[in-house]
Amino acid sequence: MENCIRERRKELGLSQEELAKRCSVTRQTVNAIENNKYDPTLALAFALAGELGLTVDELFRP
Repeated sequence: MENCIRERRKELGLSQEELAKRCSVTRQTVNAIENNKYDPTLALAFALAGELGLTVDELFRP
């Protein structure tokens, strides 16, 4: 599953660390998701989408 987390995060001027804190995960988790090495839980996917101002469908693509 591909995502546009990195692009959207950079558009908003957020670091991986800041996004991670807002979603209550580690920076390493955000990095792994951005690099398609880890698929987030549904709850985390909704948290990421909410923080980035997108829907889950917009954030993640099959």
